[in-house]
Amino acid sequence: MKSVALSLTAILFAGTALAETKVQSCDREVIFDAPPKAAISNDVNLTEMMLVLGLRDHMVGYTGISGWKTLDEEMREGVAELPELSEKYPTKEVLIGADADFYFAGWNYGMKVGGEVTPETLAPFGINVYELTESCIHIGDKPKVSMDDMYNDLINLGKIFGIEDTAHDLVGNYKQELDQFTSSLKTGDEPLRVFVYDSGEDKPFTAGRYAMPTALIEAAGGVNVLDDFEKSWAKIDWETVVDKNPEMVIIVNYGNVTAEQKRDFMKNNPALAEIDAVRNDRFVTLEYVEATPGPRNIKAVKKLAEAFWGE
Repeated sequence: MKSVALSLTAILFAGTALAETKVQSCDREVIFDAPPKAAISNDVNLTEMMLVLGLRDHMVGYTGISGWKTLDEEMREGVAELPELSEKYPTKEVLIGADADFYFAGWNYGMKVGGEVTPETLAPFGINVYELTESCIHIGDKPKVSMDDMYNDLINLGKIFGIEDTAHDLVGNYKQELDQFTSSLKTGDEPLRVFVYDSGEDKPFTAGRYAMPTALIEAAGGVNVLDDFEKSWAKIDWETVVDKNPEMVIIVNYGNVTAEQKRDFMKNNPALAEIDAVRNDRFVTLEYVEATPGPRNIKAVKKLAEAFWGE
């Protein structure tokens, strides 16, 4: 009987081991015994990743959207039955109070280095955290941003929630759509020099080497003039922008200052008057949800390519 009992125990342990799912989240390996049932996502782009995978029934809410951004009709419909638990970054108490078992966020996308909401502070309360790949640069080294950052997050979410085939199909479709578009894209002899203007007047907040717009720009046949800026989203000085002399400016649209106001600021600032993009009035707007990692990135590449190379 003892040997039979041991055999049954071994089988049970083997079954448990087989049921575990492991994913890499920045510098951590995160283990899931079962798909989360009470997930919370932070920010509009991360929430869209959950929705596009059909995971709304696994969610108890979302955070960090209305404090900065306005939902478009597509997103309003997607989250119609879900509560926004916090207008900006959630506190630890908000997540615990919602009985969450999973938090999909990133560094500067719902978590701050050294802040009260981190994977380490949530672990004692049974809340597993998966970190947005693009944001991993804030806590360690990572390769330059690429479309694979976004694809990686969708695949990992698929693994975590037991819908890996769905995630692979979705990513496969995105890759095929992008490949078909870029393979027929007619560009100039040299990549177009592009600057990303997120916000700020004294100093512009922009996208560096590790921020998603760099990958979007490259896919559309351009080059981020701050490709050598060893940051993700960060501030820089206007003098550097003038020196780089971009031919096109991408304005990221969100918040209280409109894209038109940002464009007018650049056009009416004498210090920026000699920039090629300003002289030739070459601006294109990306919505925040297009410029950050998420399901709308393919659409964003097409929009940029039209602005870069269209007549």
